[in-house]
Formats: sequence, C-alpha cells, structure tokens
Amino acid sequence: MLKNIIYLFAVSLILLGCKTSKPLSGKVSKDVSIRQLTKIHEKSFPDIKTLQVRLRGSYTSKEESQSIAISARIEKDKAIWLSAKLAGIIPLAKVYITPNRVQYYEKIDQTYFDGDFELLSKWLNLPVDFEQVQNLLLGQAMFTATKGKYDLLYQEKEYKLTAQLSAFLSQTLLINPSHFRLNAQHYHKLDQAESIRINYPEYQKINDFWFPKKINIQANKVNENTQIEIDYRSIEVNKPVSFPFEIPKGYKAIELP
Repeated sequence: MLKNIIYLFAVSLILLGCKTSKPLSGKVSKDVSIRQLTKIHEKSFPDIKTLQVRLRGSYTSKEESQSIAISARIEKDKAIWLSAKLAGIIPLAKVYITPNRVQYYEKIDQTYFDGDFELLSKWLNLPVDFEQVQNLLLGQAMFTATKGKYDLLYQEKEYKLTAQLSAFLSQTLLINPSHFRLNAQHYHKLDQAESIRINYPEYQKINDFWFPKKINIQANKVNENTQIEIDYRSIEVNKPVSFPFEIPKGYKAIELP
C-alpha cells in the first residue's frame, strides 16, 4: 500500500512553479497562433535554482485512502528529494531522483528501489526521463509534438492544444491565457483504456513566481483508478538545500515485474 503511494508522489508531489512573464492578454485571443502559444509556454519555464515545499496530499484508490505530509526539495536539473510522513509524525519513506538514477525506500515494509526510471515509467505507463519528470512537476508539458504539429482550439477560458504523439499516445494541453502555465496536461494510450490527467486548478504568486495552490492527479488503468489531491502549505524559493538519503541496511530490494 505505502509503496503505491510513494510511487505516485514521486512523480507528482513536489512543486510546480513559474517565473512571472507578461501575457499577451488575460483573455483567450484568436490572434495567437500555435507557434506563438507553444513558444510562450516554453519561455515561461521557471528560472529558479532551488525550491523547498511542505505539502499535504490525499491518496484514494479502490482499496485504500490515505493522507500524507511531504517535505520536498528540488535543485533544478540536478535533483528531486522527498520525505514522507504519516499524520506528519511517523516517517514513511524517502525518494531521491537524479538525472540518471531513481532511489527510494519505505520504512514499514522495509523495501527499497535503486535503479533507472523504469519504476516511474511503469507507473505512468509512459517512457520518462529526468527532464520529463521535472517538466511534469514544474507545470511544463512533458512531451512536445514533433515539429509542433498541434491542433488548437480557442476555448472560453483557455487554449486547448491536442496532438498525436505516436501511434499509441495522444496529448492534450490546456494553457492559461494569463500566465501561460498549464491548467492541465492529459495523456491517453490509444490502444488501451489507460490515461493520466494532471490538473492545476489554482495558482498562487510568491516572490514573482507562480506556484500551484492545488494539484489534482488521476491515473486510470484497467480496473484500477487512483486519485491524488495536493494542498501546498509553504514554499521557499532559492534557499540552500541538502538531500540526505541513505538506504537502510537489511531492506529488501523491490523486484519489478
């Protein structure tokens, strides 16, 4: 049970932020082209060095429901670190992700993982690397359509970009016209009834940066639906960070199927 929670939080419960950028307008404009929209979104990528966050997330699946307190730290392009506690008191697990490695251990079951991005890719059912995971966590599109081949729909409150990324995977991006960060990004496997929906329903501005105030994630697989809701409690930008992590002796390695 706990390792399922940590797998989910490892790709979703960190922090999303963006540097303030001047919008074309606060409203959807049909004068904005696909090329302009994708370029503005790309340029809005956060210009930060480090982030520290305290948050609370709730996890709900068919079998269980759980609430977890998380301390998260990130050094852009270098490392992502998570420490999870039950009820804010009982230590549960730690996660440490770098560009070439994913490490994780869980205290109650006394299990650990030390390897590449296969663990996260299996949960997401998408082949991901560090950059793509970081993009997800920073409110940036995880994937970009080849040669910008998007279809654009001007909706009342957001821009909707859709693309066929491959013969098996489709993408939907919903972009906010005020700050051009994502309202949502959705991925659907066309050959299976599987999808992941990451929604950012509310942002907050801190020190000229935009951060989500809430995040909703829904992962749908065959006969398995999981939902995570995240509330941010505190955020610090560009403060010194450390990443204490050591797999305890005697823990059992997780074997992936």
